[in-house]
Amino acid sequence: MNTLSGKHLLLGVTGGIAAYKSAELIRQLRAQGALVRVVMTSGAQQFITPLTLQALSGNPVHTGLLDEGAEAAMGHIELARWADALLIAPATADFIARLTQGRADDLLSAVALACEAPVAIAPAMNHAMWENAATRANIAALRTRGIPVFGPALGEQACGETGPGRLLEPGELVSAVASLFETGALAGTRVLVTAGPTREAIDPVRYISNHSSGRMGFAVAQAAVEAGAEVILVCGPVSLATPPRVQRIDVVSATDMQRAVSEKVVNCDIFIAVTAVADYRPERPAGHKLKKMAGHLALTLVRNPDILAEVAALPQPPFTVGFAAETEAMVEHARAKRLAKGVDMIAANRVGAGRGFDAGDNALHVIWAGGERELPLTGKARLARQLLALIAERFHDRGTKVIPFNAKDSA
Repeated sequence: MNTLSGKHLLLGVTGGIAAYKSAELIRQLRAQGALVRVVMTSGAQQFITPLTLQALSGNPVHTGLLDEGAEAAMGHIELARWADALLIAPATADFIARLTQGRADDLLSAVALACEAPVAIAPAMNHAMWENAATRANIAALRTRGIPVFGPALGEQACGETGPGRLLEPGELVSAVASLFETGALAGTRVLVTAGPTREAIDPVRYISNHSSGRMGFAVAQAAVEAGAEVILVCGPVSLATPPRVQRIDVVSATDMQRAVSEKVVNCDIFIAVTAVADYRPERPAGHKLKKMAGHLALTLVRNPDILAEVAALPQPPFTVGFAAETEAMVEHARAKRLAKGVDMIAANRVGAGRGFDAGDNALHVIWAGGERELPLTGKARLARQLLALIAERFHDRGTKVIPFNAKDSA
């Protein structure tokens, strides 16, 4: 199971003997699907070379604060924005002190100060340094600021002494990093997500569809799992691996999706319709392959069911979130769609010219009754986590009572 699939992990390596473990840590992070970049202090480079960590991470290692080749010498901002999480491992007593003070006099400390993603440290030092009152006060201050502290472990140290101060083993650190994404914001809830396109048959070999890849919907499903929800994903035809801990139901047409959603939505607390459902389908699909003709071929199309509106109109609807893919007047059309369909929230995105469908990045303008928020262009995995945090906030503000899971339906 790739628990960190698609996550952008920035690893800070400081100057202690435990820096040698960073090589294996990078290898294990990548094995779990993470994209890894490395920042090294000058002290760290005395223990392990940047070339080693570059080879293992597959990315250039960053070492200098004033690197003219790094986005007009603003590389620390670029790195901070890229990261989904920053792990400093090993974190020496000196770096912990500087982090506590809010220093920004080298690249790693500047990145840590600019980083809005979760920042965690894994201390490694002599046991006497770890137990010193100054270090204990620094650790307490960082914990107060919400910075997780992973370790240290108890055991034999490089100096030959024994005590607390050993860096956690790479496997333990990988698990600890994965826990950073487990927010618990939707713990105890059940979320139904739809994703991908639908296909509406013209004949046995042709169909009407759209350019949706399903990537955003799958990212939303994964983010919902990380938020602690039990997640069901109903998806049209896509070539994507099922996110861990997600129950997947594959469908083809809009009517297939309608049936699956109708069956599963009954016990759900939140419904997120990311799928790009075809608005129309051929009225009478041919039972055989249609042959090429000299003239025009006319197809009579009929409206497909409006799954989102149907869910919103249920007597006891879940918290309902729709998506609006627009090429023009995005915000105005999304506001109108939210009101017309009666949904709690609409996430609007602009499509076309390399944006939206089948692109790695996306941006959303999220609208609800009495408010709206812009989620800027970023990777779909990170965008999905931002959206789920907002959904969780609005869901709890609405005072929705969590519906107990149906044991038979959960089986």
